[in-house]
Amino acid sequence: MANSKYQASDIQVLEGLDAVRMRPGMYIGSTGARGLHHLIWEIVDNAIDEAANGYADEVTVTLGKDGACTVTDNGRGVPVDIHPQFGVSAVEVVYTQLHAGGKFNNKNYAYSGGLHGVGASVVNALSEWMVVDVFQDFAHYQQRFESVADKKTGKIISGRPVAPLAKIGNTRKHGTQVCFKPDARVFETTVFSGDTVRRRLRELAYLNKGVRFVFTDERAKDPEERRVEYRYDGGLSDFVRYLNEDKTAASEMIAFEGERDGTRLRVAIQYTDSYNENLFSFVNNIPTPEGGTHETGFKAAVTKAFNDYARRAGFLKEKDNNLSGDDFREGMTAVVAVNVRNPQFEGQTKGRLGNTEVRPVVEALASENLSLFVDDLKHQETANKIIEKAVQAARVREAARKARDVARQKNQLEAAPLVGKLSACTGRDYSKNELYIVEGDSAGGSAKQGRDRRFQAILPLRGKPLNAEKKRLDQVLGNEEFRSIITALGTGIGEDFDIKSLRYNRVVILSDADQDGAHIRAILLTFFFRYMRELVTGGHIYIGMPPLYRAAKGSQTIYCYDDRELAAATKKLGRGYTLQRYKGLGEMNPEQLWETTMNPAQRKMLQVTIEDAAEVDRRVSVLMGDKVEPRREYIQAYADFNRRDTFTGRIETEGKD
Repeated sequence: MANSKYQASDIQVLEGLDAVRMRPGMYIGSTGARGLHHLIWEIVDNAIDEAANGYADEVTVTLGKDGACTVTDNGRGVPVDIHPQFGVSAVEVVYTQLHAGGKFNNKNYAYSGGLHGVGASVVNALSEWMVVDVFQDFAHYQQRFESVADKKTGKIISGRPVAPLAKIGNTRKHGTQVCFKPDARVFETTVFSGDTVRRRLRELAYLNKGVRFVFTDERAKDPEERRVEYRYDGGLSDFVRYLNEDKTAASEMIAFEGERDGTRLRVAIQYTDSYNENLFSFVNNIPTPEGGTHETGFKAAVTKAFNDYARRAGFLKEKDNNLSGDDFREGMTAVVAVNVRNPQFEGQTKGRLGNTEVRPVVEALASENLSLFVDDLKHQETANKIIEKAVQAARVREAARKARDVARQKNQLEAAPLVGKLSACTGRDYSKNELYIVEGDSAGGSAKQGRDRRFQAILPLRGKPLNAEKKRLDQVLGNEEFRSIITALGTGIGEDFDIKSLRYNRVVILSDADQDGAHIRAILLTFFFRYMRELVTGGHIYIGMPPLYRAAKGSQTIYCYDDRELAAATKKLGRGYTLQRYKGLGEMNPEQLWETTMNPAQRKMLQVTIEDAAEVDRRVSVLMGDKVEPRREYIQAYADFNRRDTFTGRIETEGKD
């Protein structure tokens, strides 16, 4: 029994950076791969702030063979003079004190991404060591910090200065260099992904026109991957062209920018012949995948400006209703970047902008610029194409609405199209319930018999769903397999989608480990990404991982998920073992399917995540779009059919959750 007395001595005060060390997830999101890379982004944010405010034009990131990361900019350099309050150098204050920095007013930075003022010190707190070099006024300064165990208590002291800041030489360089090594005592992995860093730096290069980003990976064996540079003088327009590279453009580029009341807006738009809306937004260079007030203002401006033009140009008569925003955004690829002096993000991970004053400013600036564009005779052809595409989308939307009404009727679990298909679970706790979407009736039968019916529901697919990448919503709803999935999930789809109505916390795609199974996974993932993206971003989509082999000898059985595990298993069993290769899920009896793939105590599943929405959109277009050549090139360059871990996501072993 816990101590019933609760008194002043029980109150623990975490000093300095101890709080970061004890609860790192509060500051960087997690201690997994995403949190690890967040360390880099925090330091890069500081370098970008120098560039975005006109003090630097080059940022370099280097991943070393020793596991360290070095970020350098050619800006002004962190101040080196003595801080009047703390009596130590400003460098030491910035890297050892939470909420210390030059970004809490607009004197030093008009716009800043790392406004919380915790980034640099948090990275120091979670590093084994950090070395900061400052090049300023022809002098080179350096200070080292370490996280070491106290000799008496054994407690880790985070980010302690080894010595005061010292001048170690002269130089003509200017800027700041931060080198840090993540602490293995904190993180699940300390190995940085070169691909992840490359993608983010390329994105930053698009967002910061004219700034050069240099990435070096000293670990890479391929010389072409060892060093890359990014610089885009076209800015957001180049970004949109990159996103639409494997799509067919249906309009010219629409690009504009403006500034008002402390908010700066930059926009680039281009329409394609696809039926999907692809809107990517950023605030002070920080991706905002959950949107916010800037996206709301932009969408309202698009709807107003294009509806006004549609009436002026005669596309809409007086008696006609306005077209919806969804109609105007069909086929749109847009990048919306705003700079805000005092952004209010939801959480330290900065996923959604909450500043209410930003919406009217963005709406006004975007409306004015879009109106000027469509009224310019030079752009009349593009304007007319946009309206014509929206009018057609509106017609289809009405057909889709009728189809949705059928799909979301009450008691759909007992009505077509689920009669005889869905084997529901008995549990009513959504947070524990799982829906397995299973390939084929045979595998579906095994799954139904082998499952735990208290929380596991089974929905067999009796045919291959259509490729949703090039289909309108009404066509998607016309597919029986997709209608079954939509009805089973209970969320609705499109403008009726409501995540609060989701009946299953986990949606598990379970298909054979062959080419047909991979194709079905790709089709379903495309459908969820295009039409139910919140299921993916919310971490609800999983891929089941059945074994490829069963090796047995006597009473000992080992299930193997790839050839490497098979080699280890056969070596362990020695001679005289029997080997079964599972060509499909249907070859497993219910007990085997439960034991290997569905039992929470020992199964493996891959959680599907989105780290870079823009890159995911581009890859879906390449792999699932109409153009054959880009798909062939991608497959030849990257596909490895001998691997089971080619999906973007996180493999979790349930027993260790």
